[in-house]
Formats: sequence, C-alpha cells, structure tokens
Amino acid sequence: MTRKRVAILISGRGSNMAALIEAARAPDYPAEIVGVLSNRAAAPGLQTAAANGIATASLAQSKFPSRDMFEDTMTQVLESWGADYVCLAGFMRILGEDFVNRWQGRMINIHPSLLPAYKGLNTHERALADGATEHGCTVHFVTPGLDEGPAILQARVPVLPGDTPDTLSARILVEEHRIYPEALRMLASGEAALA
Repeated sequence: MTRKRVAILISGRGSNMAALIEAARAPDYPAEIVGVLSNRAAAPGLQTAAANGIATASLAQSKFPSRDMFEDTMTQVLESWGADYVCLAGFMRILGEDFVNRWQGRMINIHPSLLPAYKGLNTHERALADGATEHGCTVHFVTPGLDEGPAILQARVPVLPGDTPDTLSARILVEEHRIYPEALRMLASGEAALA
C-alpha cells in the first residue's frame, strides 16, 4: 500500500493535528503526515510535530506584501513535502480562492458545528444562545465559500442543561479527534471524494 502524503495547517496547539499523527502511526492507515505548517511561529503544535519527527514550517502572513504571495509560498512548502492532501486543523486564516482551487478535492477541514449550521467563529456560544438541543462537528471538503464544502463525516453531541461554551467545546473536541482521522482515512483510501 502506498500511503498518501498529508500536510497539516495549524495556528495553535494542534490537538486535531495530534489526533491525525496518532492515527497515522498504525501500519494499515492509508496516509502519513509529512509536514505541519503554521501561520504562527509560536504555535505549540509545531513542537508536537517536531517531537514526532515531522517536518515543520511557519510563515507569517504579515511578512508578505499580499495574501497571494503568502499562499504561493505556502504552496511551495506543501509541494516541497510532496503533499497529496492538506488538512486544516485550527488554521485561523481564510484561504484565497486560487489556493483553495489548487487543492480542490484534496483539502479538508474540521469545523466545530453541524454544518451548514453555525459557519464561522464562536459556534458553541451561538448554539447555546439559540437554545440548540444538539451540536457537534463536521469534517468537510474545503471550497472557496467559508465552511460551505460538502461534509465527509459529522458527529452529534447533545447540549446538556447548564452547558457552557467550554463544557460543550470539550465534549465536541473528543468527537473531533475521533472523526477527523476517520475522514482522512476515507479520503486517502478513495472512499470519500469531492463530487
């Protein structure tokens, strides 16, 4: 089995990145993590990746004259790692259309809501404010529209009486760490594809 080469984009601690790295340790997993790129040099996830023997890079968008130049440089790094697929794991930048189209069908994201509900930020606060009875997370293909790509997997979590954004987030994170490796497995093995 030829394993697909996967790069991960992060901005912070990278807990979903760590779940993907852990899954890829299994000899029968169809993907290997070949690099982790952050838009923040201080992202703790870079140390986690390096400790696992994975190539790392950081690029600050503020150091580039334009988003296009920043994203072109990101692509050069990803291509230097021979990445077949890109996983967004808490990468806190909206990606431009050219970058998204270049990786179309080969880039996925994990989002902390049951898309199409609660696109964007502060999903847990918004779900609680709406009185939602269930919430969850979605792994989806990245398309030019924010959080609009087709879902690969979702996990539902009940909203409990007395939930706060933090308690809800903690329960959903457990599900994120479960479904993201499974969605990447589906993508890398050909079970999931962008129609």
